[in-house]
Amino acid sequence: MISTVSSSLFTLPSTSTNINIKSNHPPNSLSFPRAACSETLSFHDSTTTIPVVNEAIKRRCECLDLYKELVPYKVAWEWQKSLVQRRCSLIEKEEDSSDTVIVLQHPSVYTLGTGSLKEHMNFDVNNAPFEVYRTERGGEVTYHGPGQIVIYPILNLRHHKTDLHWYLRCLEEVVIRALSSTFSISASRVKGFTGVWIGNEKIAAVGIRASRWVTYHGLAMNVTSDLTPFMHIVPCGIKDKEVTSLKQLLFGTKTDTSEVIDSMLIDMAHESLIREFSEVFQVSLDFKSVTDFNL
Repeated sequence: MISTVSSSLFTLPSTSTNINIKSNHPPNSLSFPRAACSETLSFHDSTTTIPVVNEAIKRRCECLDLYKELVPYKVAWEWQKSLVQRRCSLIEKEEDSSDTVIVLQHPSVYTLGTGSLKEHMNFDVNNAPFEVYRTERGGEVTYHGPGQIVIYPILNLRHHKTDLHWYLRCLEEVVIRALSSTFSISASRVKGFTGVWIGNEKIAAVGIRASRWVTYHGLAMNVTSDLTPFMHIVPCGIKDKEVTSLKQLLFGTKTDTSEVIDSMLIDMAHESLIREFSEVFQVSLDFKSVTDFNL
């Protein structure tokens, strides 16, 4: 049944697979390189640019970093809506001084966007293999689960750029840069679709919502994900393309890797995504706990 809710540099252990991975930063490093001394940072495969600001005046972004924890989808959804409501209230009082980003994983769940069609689910929604939630984000049906890093930015776009297309491209850029800088993987966009692709396979999905230019929902990148649950849906409503993961790209069909390797891949992907998020959106991250947010 569909549910709704109200309003790191190191070496991998030796394997028979050749892996070319590079990183200029140790795992879980919380220091981020300053932006280059130029007026803009260019997107990959795009003429759109990102303004570069002085490090000292970067907008503060509170980060709830739970990337190794499985947070139930409903809980994270409620967190986002609560934070959006608070941000809008601060905007009304002209007291809005920071953004927020949540990083986590979810237990297995299917989520539907505003335009999702039931025919894109290859199962009876009343007897679904996992929980199913219809949400207010854009996009079609997708799957979230362990091994997938999810990033939920709650950004006031008035302090960035009031353009949702620009924002979508920025989210994609975070993943594209993370894959390139740390794993030497060349990812790209596909014209007419959102998300990040390796050839004909999608590695990251993007779905957003904005209220008064305050964003929520976000992006999900498959790192060590079990891809089997995607077989029970038409991911993002696209019938002629496949889904992939970082682990599958690195190890091919030999995805029965050890827990140590899986943990390392999650750490490396997380560190790279966080670093690139900070650079793409030109924010200074301030790491907080759930208690700090009073969630």
